[in-house]
Amino acid sequence: MSTTALEIPGYVAGTYTIDPGHSDVAFSVRHMMVSKVRGHFTRFQGELALEADPLASSVTATIELSSIDTNNPQRDDDLRSANFFQIDQYPTMTFRSVGIRHGEDGFDVNGELTLHGVTRPVTLALDVNGFTRDPYGGTRAGFSATTELNRGDFGITTNIPMDGGGVVIGDRIQVFLEIEAVLNPPQPANP
Repeated sequence: MSTTALEIPGYVAGTYTIDPGHSDVAFSVRHMMVSKVRGHFTRFQGELALEADPLASSVTATIELSSIDTNNPQRDDDLRSANFFQIDQYPTMTFRSVGIRHGEDGFDVNGELTLHGVTRPVTLALDVNGFTRDPYGGTRAGFSATTELNRGDFGITTNIPMDGGGVVIGDRIQVFLEIEAVLNPPQPANP
């Protein structure tokens, strides 16, 4: 089953750049087996190539791991260290889509995530939030996406055991993306 652009209200094909000032790359992870810690990354970039057939579209993104913010500077420094991200050796996390298909409530974006020197397949559950004109004459598109990662799959295996069983930091990471992207102006044709 193919999707036409007409099935997505206001759809505008083209190459879009992620607007980091109006986007959020966030996550949550179980803490002490009883609650969740939330955080996000403040520096990231990416590009979406939206095709006339939305299922032929693609996305690439890069996240600077040093920009992690969990509202606790000491914890953030530990996450940047060799205990977790090891940012001196692996400063970024990257995502590259390899296919898009219809999902349960929207689309599934299949891709490859590279983190901590390891590349694994990841599927994002994607909702298309819409397309609109901005006050400056440009076109913007909005998307929400979620996925779940196991940090051990990427070689991040630091565990701190608790006295009563369990670990201080969970293995499963919930990822939440709120993306607003701006349509790039058309490039002039070469003479």
